[in-house]
Amino acid sequence: MEKFEKLTGIAAPMPLVNIDTDMIIPKIFLKSIARTGFGKNLFDEMRFNRDGTEIEDFVLNKPQYRSAEILIAGDNFGCGSSREHAPWAIADFGIKCVVSTSFADIFFNNCFKNGILPIVLPQEQVDLLMKDAEKGANARMTVDLEAQEITTSDGDVVTFNVDAFKKHCLLEGLDDIGLTMEKKSSIDAFEAKASQARPWV
Repeated sequence: MEKFEKLTGIAAPMPLVNIDTDMIIPKIFLKSIARTGFGKNLFDEMRFNRDGTEIEDFVLNKPQYRSAEILIAGDNFGCGSSREHAPWAIADFGIKCVVSTSFADIFFNNCFKNGILPIVLPQEQVDLLMKDAEKGANARMTVDLEAQEITTSDGDVVTFNVDAFKKHCLLEGLDDIGLTMEKKSSIDAFEAKASQARPWV
């Protein structure tokens, strides 16, 4: 998993509330267990007409937000079913940080396991970031995970909290497999000892 340390990028404003995982990646696209290839269908029913043409007024179709790496979202983001494809699609599109007043628990935890930083902030601070994001591509935000700070294009600083263990995993680029591999020497030693004690296994 790619490390998340400091990100400076375009933030897209998406003030809709209760964006569920089926809106993030519709069930019709859940045909693979690979983590890649889902970005093209992120928010598919909101981004595209039935004939495949783009819906021009959807935020991520606007020229200034096509390269957004930060999403400023409405309340209760990622609710609905627990599909891990939702953070896969977000990450594959190129979004590395989502800010909201609240997230569904399973989606929230899945984000950390897929290299995405979900940040929970009070409404007034989300409103501040939303207003900054509405300025377009010239208004770049910086998200500093180590310092736990978001800096707006105007220099306003918003601090956020993050679980220490989840922070460590993102900073080091460790998913569940990576965490296991940190203990490889201990695992190898255990397996060697077990093989000697039970050679018939």
